[in-house]
Amino acid sequence: MKSFIYYSESSDFPIENLPYGVFNTEQDENKRIGVAIGDKILDLSKISHLFNGPELKNHQDVFTKSELNSFMALPRAAWKEARRCLQNLISPNCKDLQSLPEVFVDQSEAVMHLPVNIGDYTDFYSSLYHARNVGAMFRGERAALLPNWKHIPVGYHGRASSVVVSGTPIRRPNGQTCPVAGEPPTFGPSQNMDFELEVGFFYGGAPNCLGEPISMKDAEDHIFGFVLMNDWSARDIQKWEYVPLGPFLSKNLGTTISPWIVTMEALEPFKTENEVQDPEPFPYLKHDDKYNFDINLTVDLKCAGSSVETRISHTNYKYLYWTPKQQLVHHTITGCTMKPGDLLASGTISGPCQNSYGSMLELAWNGTNPVQISDEETRKFLHDGDEVIFKGYCLGDGFRVGFGSCTGKLLPAVPLEL
Repeated sequence: MKSFIYYSESSDFPIENLPYGVFNTEQDENKRIGVAIGDKILDLSKISHLFNGPELKNHQDVFTKSELNSFMALPRAAWKEARRCLQNLISPNCKDLQSLPEVFVDQSEAVMHLPVNIGDYTDFYSSLYHARNVGAMFRGERAALLPNWKHIPVGYHGRASSVVVSGTPIRRPNGQTCPVAGEPPTFGPSQNMDFELEVGFFYGGAPNCLGEPISMKDAEDHIFGFVLMNDWSARDIQKWEYVPLGPFLSKNLGTTISPWIVTMEALEPFKTENEVQDPEPFPYLKHDDKYNFDINLTVDLKCAGSSVETRISHTNYKYLYWTPKQQLVHHTITGCTMKPGDLLASGTISGPCQNSYGSMLELAWNGTNPVQISDEETRKFLHDGDEVIFKGYCLGDGFRVGFGSCTGKLLPAVPLEL
């Protein structure tokens, strides 16, 4: 496809992508919805009147909001219509925007914000490689997977108030840990800070009524788009607290998402085979259509005081065992209500080999095999001042559909007087 906005083949944001985000500028501090194209942002608040198809002509106001929830609440047909309209407006043959340079903003001049008012956030545990690695680490190879893992998409409810946009620093948390089994716990800054490479998706469409599950045949109509995600984790706090109710304070300290939401329509060409599931899941979780995606994912680390980014992991979304549709359907099988803007995350995405693991816990194997960053630097876990950079992209024929980056720097813990 062609656009009158120039960009290179290596751009994350060609006309085949058109992800949604929320931004403001120094000249206009109002937060508004935009679409990334090349190194520009198309300000949808200035062209809302051009969405005049049957699905959107009575809902043009959704593009004048300061977050995407109202647009997400529309049916999937409206999302598709908006995409067709945008691709037409940016095509060389359409002149509507070519004489209106004021509707475009340089990305370098924009401040990005959370694109959605997130009501609820759930994190799953959907990578078989990750689950096996962590289980083997702490329970041994024979008991690596717990009995339920291949029967249900395991998850926990996270803290929506701690979800932040890329670039927001994260504080090392204080908390209780038990460094030596059998001895009393201690209190202080976490010593085992980690990242988790994840991809999240946003719920869209109408909410389901309390008590009414979302069926597999309807699940795709409620998945709006994907973001990169870093579920920061305090591993030593987690080890002490997780029995019997699972993660709590070790996970609520901060979750970083990328600012651009890549739509499922943009990801459609990159669907790939689902992982073979054995044993066969219950009927409510079964689907035969492809709903896995070939998304390259990378982790770079910039050590404290350094300007050099070092690649420490390269993996792929396609390694997930449980699909997004299965995650959503299982989440609502009890009748749990989902609302537009709810965030559901994949859990750590790890691949089959050591350099494709999605957490420092795995890469350094719980500190027993430090990761060599440079001649001078190794890491067992993250140090204060370290910056973690996630990137993701799909490769097409002469173009790539990318997510931009998801970054965060770890700051020292807040000093506490005890």
